Amino acid sequence: RKDLALVLVALSNACQKLSRRLAAAPLRSADSFGAAGGVNATGDSQKKLDLVANDLMREALAGCGAVRYYCSEEEDGVVELSSGGRFVVVCDPLDGSRNIECNIPTGTIFGVYRCTDAPRDQQALQPGNQQVAAGYANYSSATSFVVAVAGGGAAVELDLTPSGDEEFRMASTLACPTRGQIYSLNDARFGDWPEGLQRYITDLRSGGGQTGKQYSARYVCSLVTDFHRTLHYGGWCGNPRPHLRLVYEANPLAFVAAACGGVGSDGQESVLSKQPRALHERTCLFLGSRDDIAELESYGDVQQGAAEYAV
Repeated sequence: RKDLALVLVALSNACQKLSRRLAAAPLRSADSFGAAGGVNATGDSQKKLDLVANDLMREALAGCGAVRYYCSEEEDGVVELSSGGRFVVVCDPLDGSRNIECNIPTGTIFGVYRCTDAPRDQQALQPGNQQVAAGYANYSSATSFVVAVAGGGAAVELDLTPSGDEEFRMASTLACPTRGQIYSLNDARFGDWPEGLQRYITDLRSGGGQTGKQYSARYVCSLVTDFHRTLHYGGWCGNPRPHLRLVYEANPLAFVAAACGGVGSDGQESVLSKQPRALHERTCLFLGSRDDIAELESYGDVQQGAAEYAV
């Protein structure tokens, strides 16, 4: 547990540094805003702050000495940090970075595994249920750092908002309600969805679902922020097309959801039981309240096919 604590402290310190950098970004627009000029391993345009965030996470984890391998959405492959480390860390350093120029909340997502006997390029290709810890930071009016540890009960939420004493303050333990009254996805794609998902959303809007209540839509388009709200208020968030990364986004957040009594599903099965085939593999994802996700899955055809959109 001591080595795992070193990893989590390193991540929390890196997230606090990133929080300060994001808060100062409007004053440093030349080296903060805009594209960095490259693309990541899955073809997404990289923002300048994507690279800043990745450097902060990688350097903090290298410095703690407990992480052997680091895998990130912004890296092409597996990076070896410390030969004596016992853990593998997977990370989306800056989730929602497309929103950075207009001050919409963003986040960091991470998962931690034990090293295995597999070759280096397969170290992170473990099912999500093998994580020993996972969590995220949500950068908003306050900076929340949420972490769940295997066998450690519910996830805990810490306040990392920079202050004079530089102490981390525990806000609460988190328990996702079994039901909510909010759904969160891009409603503009309704016409592209399969029939089952269209029926389900239509029923939620009209009060024709299992609860008989009309649901409201809330969608930020920063996955961490939509998920953080879902843990507090219930309901669900996600993306019905195979767009989110299984290793860097889906598995860590599904692990946190499970620790809080919620569920992470691809619309047919738990994402935590899926065997990743590639570091940057994408998946459909629905996260949130257990009863809401079960109702969604009962409609059958809720997975959209692969599609690309300009915005």
